[in-house]
Amino acid sequence: MEDEVKETKLSDYIKEPLVFVQADFKTSGELFEQVYNEAKSLGWVTDDFLERIKAREATFPTGIQLVNLGAAIPHTDAECVLDEFVAVITNGNKIPFKRMDDSEQVVESDIEFVLGLNQPHAQLAMLQSLMGVLQNESLLSELLLASTPQEVIEIFKKNDL
Repeated sequence: MEDEVKETKLSDYIKEPLVFVQADFKTSGELFEQVYNEAKSLGWVTDDFLERIKAREATFPTGIQLVNLGAAIPHTDAECVLDEFVAVITNGNKIPFKRMDDSEQVVESDIEFVLGLNQPHAQLAMLQSLMGVLQNESLLSELLLASTPQEVIEIFKKNDL
């Protein structure tokens, strides 16, 4: 008998209330507050999510410089997440994030994926999926051009992510 192992897909975690397209955040703090406020109102995160994601980003920066774009994958501790999600944020303007590989450097981020995961093994799988997305320039361009949350979700689904 085959084991019933459901493949984790990125699109299963991307939920419309936490998809922000052409957003106007100026700082990572503003972005974190918006994600927190929305997730908290839905009962998806604990009260200390905001404080802890800011602290984790300060200690372990998540900015990634890609060939033509910047990205960030902020996340925090599993116990802060009650209902799993991946928030997707595309920006009208770039948001500065310290680089993951060199915290003295800043990357101007065009797109962010805020991971709200509470299963430790899922985090690695999700990071691997996201790295695949970040290495796909045409997919990133499509995401950045999307004008509605529904379009973003559809892009992930049609690419079987």
